[in-house]
Amino acid sequence: MKELRLVALTRGHRMKCLLRRMLDPEEFLSDYGIRSLSKYHQAHPYSITIRGEEKIVSYEPAESQTGIFGGNSNWRGPVWFPINYLLIESLQQFHHYYGDDFKVECPTGSGQFMHLKEVANELSNRLIKIWLRDDKGECAFARASQSGVNGSQDRHRYLFHEYFHGDIGAGLGASHQTGWTGLVAKLIQQQGEFGTIQR
Repeated sequence: MKELRLVALTRGHRMKCLLRRMLDPEEFLSDYGIRSLSKYHQAHPYSITIRGEEKIVSYEPAESQTGIFGGNSNWRGPVWFPINYLLIESLQQFHHYYGDDFKVECPTGSGQFMHLKEVANELSNRLIKIWLRDDKGECAFARASQSGVNGSQDRHRYLFHEYFHGDIGAGLGASHQTGWTGLVAKLIQQQGEFGTIQR
């Protein structure tokens, strides 16, 4: 039998501590993936004083409200697809090493425990959900782009936004990011093969 080796900064207990925060809906876990900044900072902005000037970073689930970096400081809460995809791939690799016995609570506080492949599946389904139609026939990604979408003509168009609202999954930024947001196709393929796509 082949011996498995793992080279990682986070192992065992440290990984469980990290995932406890990542999978907490009050912090990083959104219904539509992992946020780029903890929701904790909505009520508790991070503050630092530099050269007598106070700088504040707060949770902003959509477009940035500041002019830092020319107004393009959108890493304060939205869901970014490439980062989520890398997290999913990492969880799959860690599961390959640790197996089904290594479990974490997902979501944190739910009392439901999953092994890491199940967590990866859960995150995949949350990302896929951005394009699934709800009971009203609406997709989450279209919530922020309704003004640019003709309801009758474009009802079946699927746009691939640059990033997504950290709370409601609405598409934000450019709407033609098929390079990285197109990774959803790989997630759909994987979930189809695993038989784990959820609505």
